[in-house]
Amino acid sequence: MLFPGQKSIALVLGFVIVLLCAPLFFTRFYIYLIALILVTGLLAMSLNMVLGHGGMFQFHHAVFYGTGAYACALMLHKTALPAGLAFIAGPFVAAILALIMGIICVRLSKLYFGMLQLSLGSLVWALVFRWYSFTGGDDGIHGIPMPSIIASINGSYYFTLIICGVSLFFMYRVVNSPFGRVFEAIRDNPERSEGIGINVRRHQLVGQVIAGFFAGVAGVLFVTVEGSVFPDLMFWTLSLEILIMCLLGGWFTFWGPMLGAAIIVTLRTVVGVYTEYWTSVLAVVLMLLIFYLPQGVLGYFEEIFQIKNIMPAPKDR
Repeated sequence: MLFPGQKSIALVLGFVIVLLCAPLFFTRFYIYLIALILVTGLLAMSLNMVLGHGGMFQFHHAVFYGTGAYACALMLHKTALPAGLAFIAGPFVAAILALIMGIICVRLSKLYFGMLQLSLGSLVWALVFRWYSFTGGDDGIHGIPMPSIIASINGSYYFTLIICGVSLFFMYRVVNSPFGRVFEAIRDNPERSEGIGINVRRHQLVGQVIAGFFAGVAGVLFVTVEGSVFPDLMFWTLSLEILIMCLLGGWFTFWGPMLGAAIIVTLRTVVGVYTEYWTSVLAVVLMLLIFYLPQGVLGYFEEIFQIKNIMPAPKDR
């Protein structure tokens, strides 16, 4: 009989084994689909670091995703610098943007924080969308050269799997660190946290920079999978979509956003084959979720199977 923590570890190890063996059994299309789910799931989990763990209304998280992707793509496309340097630069450029936006926005709270961030993110999107000579404008950048080791579908898949796994490991460590616990305390009661001497604004700023960094990692992985970038990567509708992923999977769980990403990406791909109105199917799923599974899909299964949740939900939600 496994203890709750061991159950979680066993499930994760089982999924890892399945993902490692996937190229042996699935076609190129499904390998691409799994890689896209991993990338999108990492993006959603980076958002959940500040949304579910920190209680911050991050309404334009996709701008960090697109910034990381464009920083990597521009270095690969316009310079002769090593590819490894471009892969490293993407997340750090995204983190710098998160720092700049955070310094401006973190003085506000809740809805006002989200609205100001949405406005600033839209300015970045407009700059990328209109700067044809540098970013390619609304055409984006296509045919981005990749190192031969990750140029194939299997190479890009394993690269995505490894980087995604390493990123999730560090995100898990951050969430379960003393900083993560303080971050959750700020989420539950920022006034009381400030009253006992916690610098709330500083913790929120650091949390946003960390989340922006991992969103940038997801952006770099998108470039390796797709070989192209376009302004829609940092449009506000994508931010809304990844927010829905967090709510769908369970934003008071660690793995919930990854599950939400898998559900939405699969729905978009499979249902989109039969109808262009796949969002209508998603709307029905979300309505059923709100009525019957307000804690999200993974939150529901955690209650049923008593799987250990690494982040307890706030009592006043």
